Amino acid sequence: MTATTPTTAAQEFALRRHSPLQRVQHVLHAHPAISPFLVLVISFVVFATLNPRFASPNSLSLVFQQVAVIGALAVGQTLIILTAGIDLSVGAITILAMMLGAKIAVGQGLPGLLAIVLAVVVGAAAGALNGGLVTRLKLPPFIVTLGTLSVFTAVGLLYSEGRSVQGTDLPAVLSWTGETFPVGRFRITVGVIMVLLLYLAVGFALAKTAWGRHVYAVGDDKEAARLAGIRVDRVLLSVYLVAGAIYGLTAWILIGRAGAASPNAITDANLESITAVVIGGTSLFGGRGAVLGTLLGALIVGFFRSGLSLAGVDDQYRVLAVGVLVILAVAVDQWIRKVKS
Repeated sequence: MTATTPTTAAQEFALRRHSPLQRVQHVLHAHPAISPFLVLVISFVVFATLNPRFASPNSLSLVFQQVAVIGALAVGQTLIILTAGIDLSVGAITILAMMLGAKIAVGQGLPGLLAIVLAVVVGAAAGALNGGLVTRLKLPPFIVTLGTLSVFTAVGLLYSEGRSVQGTDLPAVLSWTGETFPVGRFRITVGVIMVLLLYLAVGFALAKTAWGRHVYAVGDDKEAARLAGIRVDRVLLSVYLVAGAIYGLTAWILIGRAGAASPNAITDANLESITAVVIGGTSLFGGRGAVLGTLLGALIVGFFRSGLSLAGVDDQYRVLAVGVLVILAVAVDQWIRKVKS
């Protein structure tokens, strides 16, 4: 008892010395999801006040369906950003996986479930290529994924010949993720449920497994992680591979959402997935954040677009509002990272 008393007293004294603003800084540093949660609640109240239709089950159901694809992609983006990386090939990998699966299912008669497995495998392989270039050649993730963005986009367009595959030509299981069903007064799609399950699975892996702890450690300080015995390159490669598999799974959700497989879908996926992650409180410098915050970030973007649209705001101002949110989120992150113990 006597041995721990001085330390406890010192900690309590240090806490008393902190100003209220510093205490807020400490809380936000320890719980990154608090900031996006508050923004989500405030935006809901504001938009519901401006137009009561915003809070209607129909409007909210549409928002949930709209953010499903970006929300899924943002899970993989979160994993990579947690390691202080970034992935600019998110949309290109998803389109490539989608077109390969759809074209083979239609052209070669591949069963729908095998086409889905193929899409996930293609996504994982593309992610592994990104990870291999980052870990083996020691290239910056930004440069690697900027290059593979063009490569995967070109391969997808060449393979599909720039043509869409209509939903009526696809096996029914590929469009299954777009089916809606009632949940109380809401109507959501199978894809929305899949995204929620994905968040639960990845959130559990990050919070409760050794792999998750290693991901955070590598993002926080690669050299310190290496000295602690963590195989940094293996962790990084696994992160890119898992993220790629998530993009492949998202291709299935995208087909259900769009009702077809189109090489021109989700053109803004790269920026939108990064936006959801950043607004969700995950640090661009790695080592801090959670998928819960990313989910909230995706919903915030959806709320802003839907709420401003119902308020009659021009589309360009909606884009402006999201841009301001990103800048504010990064500024807050910089401030939180300066927290002093």
